[in-house]
Amino acid sequence: MAHRNGYTGFNRPYLFAYFCVIMNESMDTEKDLLDGAHRFDEKALAEIYDRHSPGVYRYAMRLLGDVVLAEDCVAETFSRFLVALKNGNGPRQYLQAYLYRIAHNWITDTYRRQPPPALSLEPELHSDPSNDPSHSVPIEMERQEVRAALAHLTPDQRQVIVLKYLEDWRNDEIALALEKPVGAVKALQHRAINTLRRLLVKEEEEVL
Repeated sequence: MAHRNGYTGFNRPYLFAYFCVIMNESMDTEKDLLDGAHRFDEKALAEIYDRHSPGVYRYAMRLLGDVVLAEDCVAETFSRFLVALKNGNGPRQYLQAYLYRIAHNWITDTYRRQPPPALSLEPELHSDPSNDPSHSVPIEMERQEVRAALAHLTPDQRQVIVLKYLEDWRNDEIALALEKPVGAVKALQHRAINTLRRLLVKEEEEVL
């Protein structure tokens, strides 16, 4: 099913009733959305899904490198969000951080069950045929090297790097999503960058 923003989500009938609503206009503020969500207003729930499912999918895809797992992550994220609402819980603010925290926890559990794959740094990694191969091939090689290095980070380090440098989040936003102090996020970022630098330099030395 195609949404207005072009994201073709998973085929999960038990969520369709809540999120597959054709809307005439968007609700404007996060407070409106959350107030509506706690009332199980279909328009509010549809708007939340429409706004945030593409980002959660992209985030999961970059960390998991698998379409099926990324779709499962989106499904579980919004399913758990609905369960929290049904139980009288769920966020009253910081909706994006709350959803990404659910995704973060699900991805961390997935890491425990299987080794992490190489990461996707871009939504599409295929070279543009119109590009000069002399430019596109070295760029693709650099991406592959970085993906291989990212696979050696801890799950928390990988997630901080993805949110910071690929999703362009601020440290305070990452801290909210991971439920960690800003100082801990900075420490994870620092260790991850040092590890990446060491691995990439090592790779370059081996090539030379």
